[in-house]
Amino acid sequence: MQILNLSIGSPINTSLQIGDYAYFSSVGTVPNSGFSTAGQVRFFGVVSNIDYEDFKVMVMYDDTAVPSIPLPNGGDYIMFGKNKAVNSSNVTGYYAEVKLVNYRTDEVELFSIGSEVSQSSK
Repeated sequence: MQILNLSIGSPINTSLQIGDYAYFSSVGTVPNSGFSTAGQVRFFGVVSNIDYEDFKVMVMYDDTAVPSIPLPNGGDYIMFGKNKAVNSSNVTGYYAEVKLVNYRTDEVELFSIGSEVSQSSK
């Protein structure tokens, strides 16, 4: 196993957790709309450490895998996914707290927020 240090360069999404899966895709441009992921989305490792202050993420990848796991190149789009075995249950307990953050300076509109609650005790 090897550790790949990713320098994100901007605030890291607060939902990113140690144990999340890391993926990448090459990026293409779309006229008048920015960019899109142009290539195949590929898994390359598991998040092993997160530094929110320096915008860095460490990803553990298996350099002994056959066939070998591809690694992202500079400029590739990095994305993360949750481990469904760990993050598949509903919110339980007596209270839930949600923090919504908007870093934009122009006006935005929130259309809807929803949740699912399961009774955990009586």
